[in-house]
Amino acid sequence: MRMIVSATALVLSAHAASAQDFNAAPANAPGQEPAFENQTRAPVIDDGVTLEREVIAGGLQNPWGMDQLPDGSWIVTERPGRMRIVTAGGDISAPIDGLPEVDGRGQGGLLDVTVADDFAETRRVWWSFSEPRGGGENATAVATGVLSEDGSTMEDVEVVFQQQPAWASTRHFGSRLVFDETGALFVTTGERSMPEPRQLAQDVDTHLGKVIRIDPMGGAAEGNPEIDGGLPEIWSYGHRNLQSAALGPDGALWTVEHGPRGGDELNRPEAGLNYGWPEVTYGVEYSGGTVGEGVTARDDVEQPVYYWDPVIAPSGMVFYDGGMFPDWQGDALIGGLASQSLVRLTLEDGKVTGEGRYLQGQGRVRDVDVAEDGAIMILTDSGNGALIRLTPGS
Repeated sequence: MRMIVSATALVLSAHAASAQDFNAAPANAPGQEPAFENQTRAPVIDDGVTLEREVIAGGLQNPWGMDQLPDGSWIVTERPGRMRIVTAGGDISAPIDGLPEVDGRGQGGLLDVTVADDFAETRRVWWSFSEPRGGGENATAVATGVLSEDGSTMEDVEVVFQQQPAWASTRHFGSRLVFDETGALFVTTGERSMPEPRQLAQDVDTHLGKVIRIDPMGGAAEGNPEIDGGLPEIWSYGHRNLQSAALGPDGALWTVEHGPRGGDELNRPEAGLNYGWPEVTYGVEYSGGTVGEGVTARDDVEQPVYYWDPVIAPSGMVFYDGGMFPDWQGDALIGGLASQSLVRLTLEDGKVTGEGRYLQGQGRVRDVDVAEDGAIMILTDSGNGALIRLTPGS
C-alpha cells in the first residue's frame, strides 16, 4: 500500500534547538547533585538550525525499529508483530510472513531490527521481540532469518537468544540490536519493571537489566568478560530499561536507558562493569519517593556519562555520519518519547558538552537512523506512526 498525504503535509519546517529552553524545566529530584560538570543540563546548543520534515510513509502502527537495505528501502517493525518494507518512494509492503509469535501486550511486541553489512549477499535479518513463554510469562528474545528474494517471507528462522528468566510482566523489554566491529551482536535488555525482578539487574546469573553480547547465530561471543558467577553472554549489568544503543565514532557501544523520574542516563558500557540499578541511580520513583536508599554514587558502580532530569524517555540512537549536516559529524542523536523531540548531544573526550532538541512537541520519536545520503530518519510512535526524513532547512 502507499500512504497518500497532501503536498502541504509532506514538508514542514521543524523547530530549531533553541525554540524552548528545556533546561529551565524543574527537576524531578531537586536535591540530587551531579558528580561532575555537565553531567546533566549541559549548555543548550543554540545553532539556529531548522529541519525540513518529509513524511515518507504514514499509517504505521506503533513502529519501533528500522534499518536501511542496500536498495535504499527500509525494513521497519510494527510493535503488534508486523515487519514491512518501506521503499524510498513511500510504498509499504504487506506484512512479511514467517515471523515467530510475539506477546504484544503493554510495551511488548516486535521491537528492533537490523541487518549485517553483507545483506546484499545473504539477505539475513535479526530482530528482537517479546517472546511468550506460557502462563502469562514472557521475555526478550532475538531471532534471525533470511528474507526471501521477493521480500514477502522470512525463511530459515531461528531464535538465537532468549532472556532468562521469563516474567509475568508487560514492561521493560529493552531492546536494541547493534553489531560491533568484530561482528558480535549487542542485545540490550530491560529488568521487567516490577519490584521483584528489577532487583535481578544486579544478579549476574540472569539476563535482566543487562547488555548482552552474543555470536549472531547464537551463544556467547568471544571476548566477553569473565564475571564471577555470571552468565557468559553478559557484557555489563545494573541497567534499567535500555532502549537506545549505537556504536560511537570511537568504535565503542553507547547506550541510553530509561531511568526512574529524573534518571534517564547515557552510558558507554564497559566489559564486566556495574551501572548501579536499582541500588545506585539518579532520579526518584514515579511516586516521588526515593529509589532504594536514594544513593547516587558508590565506589564500585560506574557513573553515567550524562543523565536527564526531567527525563526525555529515550528510544533509538545513532551517531551522525553523513554529508548533509557537516557540523553534526560524530554527534549523538537520540529519540525522545516524553520530550517528543530529536535530542542531539555534542561530545568531547567522552563527555557531553552541549544538548539540543529539535521537533519539540511534534510526536514521540521511537527510533533514529542516518540514511545513506546523510538525511536523518526517524520513526514516530503512535497508532498512526510515520517514517520521516529530516534534511537541513532553508
